[in-house]
Amino acid sequence: MKTFKRILVVLLLIVALVAFWQYPKLNIIAGYASKNMASSHFIGGHDYAYITNNENNMPLIKLAATSATDRQVSAQVFGLMERTAVDRDGLGCVLVNEDYDASKVLPQPQRSTLDNQLPFPYGTNGKVDTVLGNVDYAKLEAAVSNAFANAEVQKTRTVLVVHQDQIVAERYVDGFSEKTPILGWSMTKSVLATLYGILEYQGKIDIDMPAPVAEWQNDDRKNITLNHLLRMQSGLAWDEDYASISDVTEMLFLDADMSKKQAAKEALAAPTEIWNYSSGTTNLLSGILRKQFATHQEYLDFPYEALIDKIGMHSMLIEADMEGNFVGSSYGWANTRDWAKFGLLYLHNGNWNGEQLFDEKWVDYVRKPTTHSEEVYGGHFWLNAGGKYPGVPEDLYSANGFQGQRVFIIPSKDLVIVRTGLAEEPDFETGRFLREVIAAFE
Repeated sequence: MKTFKRILVVLLLIVALVAFWQYPKLNIIAGYASKNMASSHFIGGHDYAYITNNENNMPLIKLAATSATDRQVSAQVFGLMERTAVDRDGLGCVLVNEDYDASKVLPQPQRSTLDNQLPFPYGTNGKVDTVLGNVDYAKLEAAVSNAFANAEVQKTRTVLVVHQDQIVAERYVDGFSEKTPILGWSMTKSVLATLYGILEYQGKIDIDMPAPVAEWQNDDRKNITLNHLLRMQSGLAWDEDYASISDVTEMLFLDADMSKKQAAKEALAAPTEIWNYSSGTTNLLSGILRKQFATHQEYLDFPYEALIDKIGMHSMLIEADMEGNFVGSSYGWANTRDWAKFGLLYLHNGNWNGEQLFDEKWVDYVRKPTTHSEEVYGGHFWLNAGGKYPGVPEDLYSANGFQGQRVFIIPSKDLVIVRTGLAEEPDFETGRFLREVIAAFE
């Protein structure tokens, strides 16, 4: 009997220690569950049951129990750590804390709508039904079908292939269509960086200028430039670990102002000496972008006026944090055709239907491999310069996001390929998919 009691005490102590160790994680788990549920419903348009069985059906996150009211979603884990996400007009959903004032009216972006009779990509009048002579449609159909062949593993949701400005392949799983907004996760980083290219082209900013961060001006961090930030080579400390309580999970699921966390980090090395992928860096850039405008309203309007609505990406919405900063690291939504338009803007070197939005040299800039990145990263875009995808043109570059969100730009093939889903390598074989699609254009 005494032995049994001792074993029981030891087991209880182990449970208590595990609970104590895991307890802080519940805040992150509940935060992710409520935020993702709210955004996937209010922006993505999916019902709560679908989201529970798909978007939130992942390790740990599925432990959270959610409940919803008119414009908010709450989540808790085993009755603990309740977190709430609120939907706001024009700004998307946001995790709130005890300082949240629901009565406070925040400005929202002023949007414009392109209204003409032009087909995709330059207008709103559907797509052109055409057959291009240099496309092997049987191969292309097979390649697209293979991307959806194992639904339980690959979890592909949408695929779109554009060649010579024409949609030559397009497929959606049930519950998705050409109108369904999809969270791009870190593809949003490439959108945020593009705003710097536009400002530079307008003569309003110099990416080689020191980053205007007040707390850096009295130490070695004063040498960090916007270029260093855009290339993720600032030398600043940052932990991009999504499986633990880390810099990135604290920022996304605890911080009211996501633009500050990276700025507070110490320098581990001089600029250019190391490459360290950091979502905090992108949100710092979002905060710096805000400083370029006299008012909050001008900041909120700029991405839509200068880029998003200008090229007809009207489904796109970039969510903001509690302080009204765009979460440029992670929270951009757009339908698949609109994500393709973003890729086409780059395929056409910044020219959109005759209007130059950013300098052609900006494309060279984002495609230039960053030192120490092993030729996989440029300026907030991912690269194939070092042959990451064997058998795929090395001029390919892309906007990449969590769970396999991708916009691939392949200039040598005049191709933009969009793939979205809930799985990436090894469950979804990106290299094979690209090779199979490209084979239809050989």
